[in-house]
Amino acid sequence: MEWRRACVRHLVAGCGEAGGGALASGRTGVLGGRVMEIIFLGTGTSQGVPMIACECAVCTSPDPRNHRTRSCIHVVMDGLHVQVDAAPEFRLQCLREKITWADFFILTHGHADHIVGMDDLRRFCDLHGGNALPVYTTDEGMARVLAIFPYTIAERPVSKGYAAFRLQTMPAVLELPQGTIRSTLLPHGGINTLGLVFEERSSGRRFAYYNDCKRVPREAVELARGADAVVLDGLRVEPHTTHMNIEEACAAAAEIRGRATWLTHLTHGIEHETWSRKLAPQGVQLAYDGLRIKL
Repeated sequence: MEWRRACVRHLVAGCGEAGGGALASGRTGVLGGRVMEIIFLGTGTSQGVPMIACECAVCTSPDPRNHRTRSCIHVVMDGLHVQVDAAPEFRLQCLREKITWADFFILTHGHADHIVGMDDLRRFCDLHGGNALPVYTTDEGMARVLAIFPYTIAERPVSKGYAAFRLQTMPAVLELPQGTIRSTLLPHGGINTLGLVFEERSSGRRFAYYNDCKRVPREAVELARGADAVVLDGLRVEPHTTHMNIEEACAAAAEIRGRATWLTHLTHGIEHETWSRKLAPQGVQLAYDGLRIKL
């Protein structure tokens, strides 16, 4: 499509034009810089941590790693900036982590803690010259965007400063000049979420993001096998009907055999320091808001 061809030309040319370049000064990635980076904007479950009206040890903890906004990530791959999900705190997360650009957006599924921050993508539409931001998702995700943000479905915002989205089905393999993003479906109660595996072209580094799922099906295990970094849903200690608990997530990590594994989407039942020590022998770590992984 024309927008993608223009984007590719812009990236390859070095993006030197003021105001419109994905690689302008101050942005995280550098084309050909062989640095793949994953920025955890949020790592909490749908209620966040601290949770409203809770005085437990984790909710009142002074350790900032126990303060969890709702889960979403920002991935930089050879200078390409990909935003995955938009939590209710998305604007504040971007300000905190100095996120200044997004080439496109991937919505893993339409649950509130992953979609309601999408209105704040309006700023990235401004930075795209007032054009619609490409949004990749599932059929379920599209239906939710249409229901919640009907005013955004246009090639340009209805008014300056508003969001506009170009909805597209996430393919099994999204080929880009900077690498590939492969997708797979993960069971999450009555819906499926998108599991994503990023592979950077210049370095060959691979990153798997499997959030919000009850299990990792065989095909998803094979897709992520041996990735340099793996992120898994690890909600809590007790079993849950739609999420993996800590035990299930560790079992999935052992199957995938990634070089390093982090758990995300954590409740207030998981105290960071305590569980970091417990999980260390299994080679599993806990993600936290603001964590940056460079591959």
